[in-house]
Amino acid sequence: MAKARDIQRRIGSIKNTRKITRTMEMVATSKLRRATQRVEQARPYAIKLQEVIERLVTPDLVELQPILRQPERIERSAVVLIASNRGLCGAFNTNLIRMARELLDRAERDHIEVDLHVVGRKAVNFFRFRGVEMASTRTDLSDAPTAKDARSIIEPVARQFIAGEVDAVFLVYSEFRSILRTPPVARQVLPVFVPEERVRSGPWYILDPSADEILSRVLPLYVINAGYRALVETAAAEQGARRTAMKNATDNADELTSNLTRLYNRARQAEITQQIAEIMGGAEALVD
Repeated sequence: MAKARDIQRRIGSIKNTRKITRTMEMVATSKLRRATQRVEQARPYAIKLQEVIERLVTPDLVELQPILRQPERIERSAVVLIASNRGLCGAFNTNLIRMARELLDRAERDHIEVDLHVVGRKAVNFFRFRGVEMASTRTDLSDAPTAKDARSIIEPVARQFIAGEVDAVFLVYSEFRSILRTPPVARQVLPVFVPEERVRSGPWYILDPSADEILSRVLPLYVINAGYRALVETAAAEQGARRTAMKNATDNADELTSNLTRLYNRARQAEITQQIAEIMGGAEALVD
């Protein structure tokens, strides 16, 4: 049995670790509340904007707006992976990287060239360590991303799509559904997907000014908003994953401390019993 002093030292170390994990859990909870508010504010606008685009687009407008072009075959695509700069959030980054690698593998099987754009230090380090070429990297985003951040990330690949340099743009990010559910998703931003039934039914609005002029202003907003939504969803999901991971670590520390305390009590009792036996044996020897 381990010595009581060694067990006591280990208990002290675990308690110190618990203080750190508990503090990180509280910080993540505080950040999560603000991140969730940003997600709740961004979602309704993004959903309505998507509906407007779907109802405005017609085959005639596809020819007028370069950003609406529908390539017959995808020969080159751009994948924008949004991960986090920090770890200690369970399998959060691992799941996002796995989703991105699945896209890359699928593109390789279909003989499609891919430009990989990576946001987040953890994902950048992963692909750099494995020698995967990246078209661009970003590690300067904060926990509170802005529309300006989204514009700087998504506009360059949108310009490539308009110029015909890439035929599709995918966003890989984490969707925040709840604290315990933050699944990675791969969303095709460009070309704009329009349901077949809405294409056949034609415009749903009486437009003034023209649909072409409206789309020339709305489409850039749609692309930027897609990037912004991906950023805020991922930021909230990261804090949710970190809070869950730190809570589990704190609970494990409590359980381990309780088990070690019982082990310490048994070890200490064994030492006391041994000391009493040695005293009694010495006393009997003196009497003899």
